[in-house]
Amino acid sequence: MPILSLQNMTLPTASHLPTLLHDWREDTMNFLRHDAPKIVFVVLVAYVLTRILRAIARKTADLHIKNVPSGMRVQQIRTLTSVITSVGVFVILFVATLEVLSLLGLNLGPMLASAGIAGLAIGFGAQTMVHDFINGFFILFENQYDIGDMVRVAGVKGTVERMSLRQTVLRDEDGTVHIVPNSAIQIVSNTTRDWSQFPLRVVVAYSEPSEKIVKLLKEVATEIRHDPEFRDDIVSDISVPGIDRVGNGEAEYLMLIKTRPNKQYGVSRELRRKIKECFEKNNVQAAGPGRIYVMDQGPAKVL
Repeated sequence: MPILSLQNMTLPTASHLPTLLHDWREDTMNFLRHDAPKIVFVVLVAYVLTRILRAIARKTADLHIKNVPSGMRVQQIRTLTSVITSVGVFVILFVATLEVLSLLGLNLGPMLASAGIAGLAIGFGAQTMVHDFINGFFILFENQYDIGDMVRVAGVKGTVERMSLRQTVLRDEDGTVHIVPNSAIQIVSNTTRDWSQFPLRVVVAYSEPSEKIVKLLKEVATEIRHDPEFRDDIVSDISVPGIDRVGNGEAEYLMLIKTRPNKQYGVSRELRRKIKECFEKNNVQAAGPGRIYVMDQGPAKVL
């Protein structure tokens, strides 16, 4: 291995210093006259663009929040606004940084190549997390469910308590909290979107005249439809198609009730109570020994 000798190195002498100082001064002045103003301009433009972007995002979010009938989507709107703003600010700062480095005379090729390799390594190591964030973004952007909705995702059913780009937190009927990564969510079943419909089946003795039972059920349906406590929860007239099944000395009558989201449970309880009182008042014969069956059939259907 060759050894460098100080004798072979050309050191600046006193006669060279004025030239070096002059060149350095010229380079500095050229930089201050030409490149420095451009750098300042790029920084100012980036600063102004970020301020404008944040202001527009904030105003847009506030406008959407004011138009939301309830506060359930506030967290979603703010989270989505924050994500979009952060991405926009990152793009602005990234472009501004590249422009400044270019004005400083730095070679961007090796730097971009190194950044690309590092990005690939991080991407392979965090694929699940990236998938979480992508799924979370589209869940928020498409408003697939809100806080307070009853949903079934990834085989778990419960009420949405919290949601972010990373995960969705559900609480089921017995109080258990389920934390579901957004990457695990492939199908969303929302039982509280727009309106709910549930079938109510009333079973009485086969010998009861069908016209009588249908008439009584329609009277009860009209009564609860105009009840001040429940009329706002029922979105349309209750349908009574008639007999749905017969057998074993029984006749089963079907009622279809369409309600606002999450209101079907209270309406069905009140409807069963009114049917029981109506049948007792009109001496409707029970389907079995001293009993009249009023049943919900399956989960509420939401369209």
